[in-house]
Amino acid sequence: MVVAWRERGAGPLYLHGVPNSSAMWERFLERTGGVAVDLPGFGDSGKPAHFPYSIDGYARFLADFVSQLGLARLTLVMHDWGAVGLALAQRHPELVERLVVISGVPFVAGYRWHRIARAYRAPLIGEMAMGLTFRWNMKRVLPEAVLDDAWSHFDHGTQRAILKLYRSAPEPELARAGEGLGAVSAPALIAWGTSDPFLPPQFADAIASCLGGPAAVERIEGAGHWPWLDHPQLIDSVEEFAS
Repeated sequence: MVVAWRERGAGPLYLHGVPNSSAMWERFLERTGGVAVDLPGFGDSGKPAHFPYSIDGYARFLADFVSQLGLARLTLVMHDWGAVGLALAQRHPELVERLVVISGVPFVAGYRWHRIARAYRAPLIGEMAMGLTFRWNMKRVLPEAVLDDAWSHFDHGTQRAILKLYRSAPEPELARAGEGLGAVSAPALIAWGTSDPFLPPQFADAIASCLGGPAAVERIEGAGHWPWLDHPQLIDSVEEFAS
């Protein structure tokens, strides 16, 4: 399988969410260096039907990717479904120096999927939702800054990956996926927009409380699901924390 990534020397490993690609991290890479990978099913990476589009499947992929690149110590920066990096951190806590979670899918109890995710999880309804997604209605959900890249990669392979990923993760599976977070003792920064329409900001505190190391929570007033687009100073915070 082809794996695409962007690299700017030493720095964090950046993990995007749905329906984005590594392109969303360009401003961060310019400041901090690092590696931003297109997860399988997204961007310019392969989108094979047989790949296990699930938390465990992505955790295994990331373990192999990190090994292939020879990354011995990691600062993980994760957004949305990029939180699959937390599954990697639980399996290999010795690799992780620092964690940054930005509006991440919460691997804790008590979260209920948002309306769009519930549609994706439903048989037939999810397929219809994908078939009826066009640039004009994607624009109602995504900010302009990430819209063009997301739409350009929104082919059948990415649509299949999204449906399989959401269907692999009922709410109890999210909680199960975070059962080992207490073993992750690396310092963490949890950043969240207070106006995130998909992931309520109280889950920033829930994730922080589950981690085994010191975790600072940064709430970004009025910011949405991509909070650095509303508050570019978040890039400063990540650069300072990751350095």
